[in-house]
Amino acid sequence: MPLPFLTADRAHDEDRAGPEAAPLTHAGVTPAEVTYEDPERRRRPYRPGPWRVGGSAVLLLLASYLLFSALIISLAGSGSAAWVCVAVAALVIGFAVRLVGAGVRASGRELRRTGLLSSTSVAWQDVASIRTVQQPVRLLGLPRTVQGQAVLAERTSGGTPLTLFTSHDTDFLGRPEAFRAAADALGGWADRSR
Repeated sequence: MPLPFLTADRAHDEDRAGPEAAPLTHAGVTPAEVTYEDPERRRRPYRPGPWRVGGSAVLLLLASYLLFSALIISLAGSGSAAWVCVAVAALVIGFAVRLVGAGVRASGRELRRTGLLSSTSVAWQDVASIRTVQQPVRLLGLPRTVQGQAVLAERTSGGTPLTLFTSHDTDFLGRPEAFRAAADALGGWADRSR
């Protein structure tokens, strides 16, 4: 993830130190000495798509209306109805958080696909290959299918491959470059981790 404010500091340090000096970060160490993240931490190899983020934002807006209505109902004197609104708002907030957190994450040890209701983890040594195939895929997770691409994880034990994401899901609809970059990133994780 590019951080433009660090790039500007690095360029300023290089100008001050001269062209023969090693590039320094803002802490005074060279980039080779810096470890940014733990390789065992699960990371998403792509950014959440606009459909996923927009859907979560709409749900959070609905939850804010529910909480505001709970406030009005409690001021009107009906405490039990207000608590019902608060409980429904909490469920909507939980669903919105789960929606934005769904997707594929990779670490040095495993590949994890998180859905709305369940999660599946596969160790990298159990993944035979990660490939992109042309097939009918669900549009935005709805029952309607369209022709698209899917990234599949083939297991060494055989059986049905695990569908990681598709070109028409909430992260990649209308973003073919992001789909290709995410598929390439997962392929890179697979090559490094096996």
